[in-house]
Amino acid sequence: METVKEVLKAYGLSEDSIVTPHSGGHINDTFYIDSGAKRIVVQRLNSYVFPNPADIIDNMVKVTGFLREKILLAGGNPDRETVTIIKTEDGKSFFFDSESKLWRATLYIDGTTAHETISGSEILEEAGFAFGKLQRMLDDFPASDLHEIIKDFHNTPVRYKQLMEAVKNDAAGRLEGVAEEISFAKAREEYCFLLMDMLKNSELPLRVTHNDTKLSNILIDDMTGKAVCVIDLDTVMPGLVAFDFGDSIRAAATTAAEDEADLSKVNFNIEFFEAYSHGFLRAAKGSLTENEILTLPDGAIMMTLEVGMRFLSDYLNGDVYFKTAYPEHNLVRARNQFKLAADMERHKEQMLNLIKKYA
Repeated sequence: METVKEVLKAYGLSEDSIVTPHSGGHINDTFYIDSGAKRIVVQRLNSYVFPNPADIIDNMVKVTGFLREKILLAGGNPDRETVTIIKTEDGKSFFFDSESKLWRATLYIDGTTAHETISGSEILEEAGFAFGKLQRMLDDFPASDLHEIIKDFHNTPVRYKQLMEAVKNDAAGRLEGVAEEISFAKAREEYCFLLMDMLKNSELPLRVTHNDTKLSNILIDDMTGKAVCVIDLDTVMPGLVAFDFGDSIRAAATTAAEDEADLSKVNFNIEFFEAYSHGFLRAAKGSLTENEILTLPDGAIMMTLEVGMRFLSDYLNGDVYFKTAYPEHNLVRARNQFKLAADMERHKEQMLNLIKKYA
């Protein structure tokens, strides 16, 4: 907690402030600070995951400044409807502690909750609306002005090549017993290139994307149940709309947890897909091209396939990236995601019909 004291000093807050660690999140260290006069959220960025943390702050400053102007023009409250970066006593948007770790502070938004679990279709429609609205508001922001925070983060051809490299090396001696999973990925090699090839051929535009579109990154108003603000802008960078949409569907429109080993419990939930799609397209309407709209189902399938390949690669490499609770954890995750992707493929025509209905 000594470095937290440094942070309190940097932001001109009393040492008597109430500091509460936040247990959620897998990347950064988060603390809530209540000084009596104001409540803020401070985070120490993970320098391993984010080797250039100042780039994250630069992206955040640009994007939130842009959003604040739009919210004000619409008569809204930017302190509530977007992330507000708190500056240090010397006017900076971040602070380096004595251990050379970067910290940033944002305004705490009262009367809201970030939900970890899905309680029904209504909350998913709100989640879709929140991310669709963010996409529409950033429609005219030049993506080229932003740093690429994690290179090739959502680049399915690269993820496929990484899997084939992991198969070739078999670093952990685990190749035996995963022939079915490797065959599943190989059968979809050509499909892996679909969206990135469309981008390369200018059939899809490069957009400002969030890149971590899970339910818990939306603050929901405790009284109205309506989405208030999209948070966690660490990975805001250039990308494809289909990947943002698809990752939400991958995480939300499933009947089981990501590491459910009983594959009979892992199925695609078309009702959840419809709820999210309705909210997303209602908010994003007018800002998406026809190709972007028609490839949204591909984004869902591809993101699920991509994450499955990443889990399988990590399993073959000896679990060097994802945290695991037991030796076959990553393999279970990979099988789970491949089962979900296969079920999505069977529902692709139905997904596309729903997209057309709400677009």
